[in-house]
Amino acid sequence: MTRPTILLALCFLAACAPLPRERVGTELPAQWLASPSFDERRPNFVILHQTSNDTAERALRTLTDPARQVSAHYLIGRDGAIRQLVDERLRAWHAGESWWGGLTDLNSASIGIELDNNGEEPFVEPQIAALLDLLADVMARHRIPAANVLGHGDIAPGRKVDPSRHFPWQRLAQRRLGLWCDEPVAPVPAGFDAALGLPALGYDVRTGEAAARAFRRHFVGDDSTADLSGAELVLLYCLVRRKAGD
Repeated sequence: MTRPTILLALCFLAACAPLPRERVGTELPAQWLASPSFDERRPNFVILHQTSNDTAERALRTLTDPARQVSAHYLIGRDGAIRQLVDERLRAWHAGESWWGGLTDLNSASIGIELDNNGEEPFVEPQIAALLDLLADVMARHRIPAANVLGHGDIAPGRKVDPSRHFPWQRLAQRRLGLWCDEPVAPVPAGFDAALGLPALGYDVRTGEAAARAFRRHFVGDDSTADLSGAELVLLYCLVRRKAGD
């Protein structure tokens, strides 16, 4: 094998990585001394979205339009076809202004998955089956906890409402791909209320009733705006305990 051929082969093996720069993030000169002690950033959340479109092709045009400055790592069509748009190691622009458990930059810590759905329709079986398989793969590879699979509406209450109340969160939990409580694990202690439970779960209660509404949409499948009922407080306490590992 000739020297040019060897160099070409090495380039393919290294994904044609660029040569190290002499200046790194500054105009001051810096000598490049590569350290072997590093690794890639690992996402710790999955954020689920709905496209609010009628076709996957229309959503794809939006997600690949440079002028729109919005993207996701994956798009799943109604037929179950999965399209990958951004490398999982890279930061996609899908979460926007967000908050969960004090974390304010969910884009940098998550993988975004768009589900083609107009927001008023049920999520069809081929799409959910594909999502379950994709989540199982992504979460296993990145060691993402079940409690960290969230909706856009969870991390941006009052600004986003997706996925809609039609989304089958319980299906995900049955595969240990999401947080859920079918039966209370313990009675609610005295003094426990939404103001304590919602932020303990992760919600931004500075949004007022929007946080409670986001919780209800995710875990009850209801978009109403009333204060959490006694039964919903029991559910909230159960989820907080489950998230804590109890």
